[in-house]
Amino acid sequence: MADITQILVNTQNPDQTVRSQAEQQLEQAKEANFSLYLSSLAKELGDESKPSEVRRLAGLILKNSIDSRSYQTKKSLQQKWLNQVDQNQRMEIKSMIFQALSSPVQEIRHTAAQVVAKFAAAEIPAKQWPELIPQLQLSVSGPQSSTELKQSTLEALGYICEELSLNGEQGDDFGGMGGLDQTAVNTMLTAIIQGMDKTETNNEVRLAACNALSIALTFASENFSKQQERDYIMQVTCEATVSPDQRIRYAAFEVLVGVAEEYYEYLESYISAIYDLTVKVLHGDDPQIGLQAIEFWSSICEEEIGRKDAIEDGERDVKYHQFIEKALGVLTPMLLEQLTKQEEGQDEDENAWNLAMAGGTCLNLIANLTGDQVVDGVMQYITQNIQQDNWRQKEAALFAFGAILEGPSREKLAPLANDALPFLLNSMNDKNTHVKDTTAWTIGRVFEFVQSPEYRLITQSNLGTTLAALTESLKDVPNVAGKACWSIQNLVTSLGEDDQLRPALSPFFQPIVQALLVTAERPDAEMKLKVECYEALNDIIRGASTETLVTVHQLIPVVLQKLGSTFETQVTSQDMLEKQTDQQALLCGTLQVIIQRLGSEEAAKGSLAQHSDNLMTAFLRVLANRSATVHEEAMLAVGALAHSVGKDFEKYMEAFYPFVEVGLKNHEEFSVCQATVGVVGDICRALDEKLAQWCDNIVFLLLQDLQSSELHRAVKPPILSCFGDIALAVGPSFDKYLEFVLPMLQSATSLAMTNQDPNVELDEDTVQYKNDLRNGIFEAYTGILQGFRDDKSKIASLAQHARFILSFIEDVSKDPYRDASVTRNMIALLGDMADTMDGIGELFKEKTFYQALFQELHSQSSDDTNFDSTLHWASERIALRLTQ
Repeated sequence: MADITQILVNTQNPDQTVRSQAEQQLEQAKEANFSLYLSSLAKELGDESKPSEVRRLAGLILKNSIDSRSYQTKKSLQQKWLNQVDQNQRMEIKSMIFQALSSPVQEIRHTAAQVVAKFAAAEIPAKQWPELIPQLQLSVSGPQSSTELKQSTLEALGYICEELSLNGEQGDDFGGMGGLDQTAVNTMLTAIIQGMDKTETNNEVRLAACNALSIALTFASENFSKQQERDYIMQVTCEATVSPDQRIRYAAFEVLVGVAEEYYEYLESYISAIYDLTVKVLHGDDPQIGLQAIEFWSSICEEEIGRKDAIEDGERDVKYHQFIEKALGVLTPMLLEQLTKQEEGQDEDENAWNLAMAGGTCLNLIANLTGDQVVDGVMQYITQNIQQDNWRQKEAALFAFGAILEGPSREKLAPLANDALPFLLNSMNDKNTHVKDTTAWTIGRVFEFVQSPEYRLITQSNLGTTLAALTESLKDVPNVAGKACWSIQNLVTSLGEDDQLRPALSPFFQPIVQALLVTAERPDAEMKLKVECYEALNDIIRGASTETLVTVHQLIPVVLQKLGSTFETQVTSQDMLEKQTDQQALLCGTLQVIIQRLGSEEAAKGSLAQHSDNLMTAFLRVLANRSATVHEEAMLAVGALAHSVGKDFEKYMEAFYPFVEVGLKNHEEFSVCQATVGVVGDICRALDEKLAQWCDNIVFLLLQDLQSSELHRAVKPPILSCFGDIALAVGPSFDKYLEFVLPMLQSATSLAMTNQDPNVELDEDTVQYKNDLRNGIFEAYTGILQGFRDDKSKIASLAQHARFILSFIEDVSKDPYRDASVTRNMIALLGDMADTMDGIGELFKEKTFYQALFQELHSQSSDDTNFDSTLHWASERIALRLTQ
């Protein structure tokens, strides 16, 4: 190809014509000869005679040639590299990028480390480049290896681990640890631990090794299972926590946090030493290292919460060392000491994270784990500090009280909270903003975790004064006002659950709503405060009693006017556009809640119908903006409107349908696509047979979505369910789609089974996705059966699939990972099959798995009367078929 150096220089030229021409030359070279293109870039990266900036650019382009943010695109590029570049050329290119790790120029070594990792991510899972890890290990341990080479090599190892870990997160299964075998893992860890060892005199090397180990831990399970190897890894890590270099100490504590998350069961021998290290750090080291020390204990706490829950759920063979409970007497005071290490301005900075916040967060986790055990020790600290004149001590005491309100029993907390509430309300008038901010947060926690029908801290006598104090705080600085919003929200929600106190709220409903609307329009109200106001408003509307629905109805024109005014502001910058769309999303969200609340009561539907034209006009105007942020909220609001107005929604379909198409085609912002699928379901239930004229296009788009490799998998289960909604709406005329829909459902069943060794535990996300798929499949079949109910010829066309469906249900019934919603939908489908399919009795006689399932479910106590009635109905329908 032409002189690549000049082409690369030209891609950075300020002249757009020159720049565009250079970019076009690169693209043409890539398309003409992909191998030569990559080889030229690799040579440029490794050529020490070329300018560093050009070499670095060559490396970045080379890296991006087999990488992408899109997982599917990345896999496609990796396959292109493996399939279109022959092995000899690949070896030559890999050799050149490997050699660049030895460059005397630091930025080139750094770039080369990234490039090596990207190519390793393609090669290692394909069982290629087996010599890479041994070569990297030799670069670290070789007697002639320079400190610069060691550092870049360890950096490359860290990047490689990161890439291979991402493969695992995407669900790839290469029969090993991201494609690495245990020999490669051992070699890699040998290099990393050697780089971390205190005998290594170069701090840059030790730091790179620490960073690499933090990422590589996920591959080290077999090594941690062996005491000798585990002892050495922990020894080297703990020694690094006392390094003179602050960066190394920080990175070493990051490793300890990773060990707590990955290898809790092996920590018993080391926990005492780690406690001593954390105490030392918190008594005088850099605050950033102190944060990592606290994060270690937070990770231990989270791990123990999960293990304790598992034991309570009846799981066996769960190791639970009770580290936190055993260390409670020394750990709690250490954390309480951190609460006075606040920073000025921390309340205004939502991203602030300091020792006080970390200590309070860890204390909250401890309270969740240990419950009542933590209360007395913390209350002693609170008593000593709450009346102090120093704002740091007072704020710390308030923070400590708020932190322990989640976890301990209401019996333990209620007397304390009852005594504290007057003091807390009075502290809303404190002269210090930090104190007021934490006080408002603590009050909200009291209402969230303590106030209840059994423990009434708020009564008819103090409700007015409490609301008055919180409403007055809405006028305070934005961060205090935001916490006051949340406290009001929690108070109203808690009282809404109390049948005796709920009526007492009615006189305050309109003033609260008005105060929140006014606060959202304050001149100093940035988006954060607006969101807090509208979130509170939405929850209050959801819980509105029947007598306050008049006020809810009156909100519609108010919110519509606010929504309309957002279009009047001239948008002159990207920042203004983002603020406009965020504001529109908030208002659409509130309108959705209003529509749902009014639509939930027959008496209020008439008042809602008065505004339906104006509401739909506003939503269509918002949807025309095509912004993903607001598109999703507007779609959800339209769905709520369709559900509420029913068949009257037909008059809006012609104008609305184009946005349905846009939403279903939006694979990039999958949440928009997912919301649109949900709205299609709402429209199905609203229009019934009147949906028919749009069905062909909608079903076609849904089928395309299912086949798309670009669309996020989370959207696909709702699509399956949506087929059931469409079948219920259009009835027997859905049969023309069966030849396309049924293969999709059958294909989905294979994805919906766990197919795992019972000794291998699936991760939570995978289990949830499998269950979502099952629900989608069951709901689709149920909808089709019910839609065909009145046409026996159509039901007969499904009978040939009955054996397949029953076999799938049988497999799911035996799967320990199925959840309650899957069981409910499964039973409903069995009942519908028995109810609608003639001649299915013989199949039920053959496949008798349901008998044991029904017996098991009948023997279990259930608070779900709907499920119990469904189970009883399904049993009856099957029994009837067996006698026919």
